[in-house]
Amino acid sequence: MAIPAASHIDRPPTAPEPPLGILAAAAAAVFVAGLAISTIRAGGSPFPSPFASAADALDYFRDHAAAVRTGAVLQFASAIPLTLFVAAVTGRLRRVSEGFAPALATIGGTLAAAFMFCSGVVSWVLTVPEVTGDPALVRALHTLAFLCGGPANVVATGLFIAGIVLSVRPHRQLPPWLLTAGLVIAFIAVWTTASLTFTTAAFLLPIARFTGMAWLIAVGFLLAARKNLGE
Repeated sequence: MAIPAASHIDRPPTAPEPPLGILAAAAAAVFVAGLAISTIRAGGSPFPSPFASAADALDYFRDHAAAVRTGAVLQFASAIPLTLFVAAVTGRLRRVSEGFAPALATIGGTLAAAFMFCSGVVSWVLTVPEVTGDPALVRALHTLAFLCGGPANVVATGLFIAGIVLSVRPHRQLPPWLLTAGLVIAFIAVWTTASLTFTTAAFLLPIARFTGMAWLIAVGFLLAARKNLGE
């Protein structure tokens, strides 16, 4: 009597996969909403740059605590669908590829979500009255919020994108032009590290962030349309 192959014995049913494109779009939408709503609540004043005057930043956090808290909450909330997206995508990648590429995607995506959570939490702390009474503490937390939500998140997102590209490229699951665009975005994202030394390089941060969001949304919908990925 033939014995069934081990791979077909007691295999647990696959859990339903969340909507990839919708998760990526939700993460981007909540993040952008946080920027827009907090700016509106602050009377049109944008969130201060850590490279600007410390006195101006201190005045902003004192005068617009409600706006900062709104932005912090929405930034924190945006990391929730991002985390679900990372989990769903990397789960798919591990079914079609092994080794370095899916591991890179997993680590990069996990760090990107973690840094977004961290930036939201630190920004929220900046709204506490006792904190805004200490100029040195405000400066330190403001810089930390920027570093987590800026270079750290963007670089990690670039690694996440690179991991996705390297994982699916051999299987031709995405259009070649989209894969090339992903590598370009990942390259720019990694190069935002230069903003830690040269403040003029900070202009790369929004470029990498928003093109990366658009790329992840496109990839999410395209991968969701390919039901046979990993089967």
